[in-house]
This record gives sequence, structure tokens and C-alpha cells, in this order.
Amino acid sequence: MKVLVATKNQGKIEGAKKALERYFENIEIEGIPVESNVGDEPVNEEIYIGAKNRVKNLKTYCKEHNITADLYLSIEGGVYNSLGRWMNTGIAVIEDNGDFESYGTSPSFPVPERLVKEIIDTDLSQVMNRLFWEDKERHNKGGGIQLLTHNQVSRIDLTESAFVMALTKYINEEKWK
Repeated sequence: MKVLVATKNQGKIEGAKKALERYFENIEIEGIPVESNVGDEPVNEEIYIGAKNRVKNLKTYCKEHNITADLYLSIEGGVYNSLGRWMNTGIAVIEDNGDFESYGTSPSFPVPERLVKEIIDTDLSQVMNRLFWEDKERHNKGGGIQLLTHNQVSRIDLTESAFVMALTKYINEEKWK
């Protein structure tokens, strides 16, 4: 099965691959970066819109370059306000060559109210780096969640979870129709 992911971020590609390997064999996965057409730090529904746009732009890129795949994937992270609290999450979108779309979210984690404006104005990674890393030479490759969970959960884990949730609709397609 050939799968394209709308990113060159190796953590996101690895998370997608781990999710797919739970259900399918012989996964060939490749990342192709495309735009989300939303801000650097999507807010509320922009998270889904950005993920959806990435899949759309990935399919357009593939059509223009005669590239084919069985599935097209993307994930977009951002902040959202739920129940009066700010959270960070990722939304994964999966599409096939037809009209079938599935989506899912990663586990979410709280964002302190005092940091929300700064995160929206810049992005979560910049704020996390400011809070956790005084030494600019050191960079956290596991994502902010790895810092927040003291190395218990990584960006790969969150990405894998989001794609597993998105795959629930895809692997149960006949029941969902």
C-alpha cells in the first residue's frame, strides 16, 4: 500500500507509519510537504481546515506530477477552546482516491491561559523553546509534549494516536456508510 503524507516532518511520518502498520502490511510511505493555507498556529476549526487543505494540496501536487497513492494523509496541530479551557491537539485527515474521508484527533493537553495569546501569535514550539530551553543549541525533537510529560509521550505517539483514530472510520468503512 502506497501512502503519502503531507509533510517532511520525520516524527509525523513515523507516527503515521506506526498507525498504519497496526492494520496493514507492506506500507510504503513518503512525505511530500504542502501548504495548509492556515496560520502557523491554527485555532479552533482552523486545525481541521488546515489538515483538510493539506490533503487537498497533496492530491493536487500528485496529480500535477503524475504521482499515485492509495491513501493521502495529513495532520495539523493547533490550539482550541473547549469547555472554556484552552487545549492543544492534532487533527489527522485520511482520504483515498475516491470521496472517502476519515479524520481523528490526538490526545489533547491543556495550555495555560497566560500563554494562549503568545502561542497564537507565534506557535507552540517557539513558546515551548522559550520556556524550556535557554540553550538555543539544544532542540527538542520529541515535541513540546515530550517536555511536558517528562519524556513519557512524544510527538510520534500523539501523531500515531491521531491516525489510529482517523483509521477507525476507514477500517470500518462498510459499517459507517
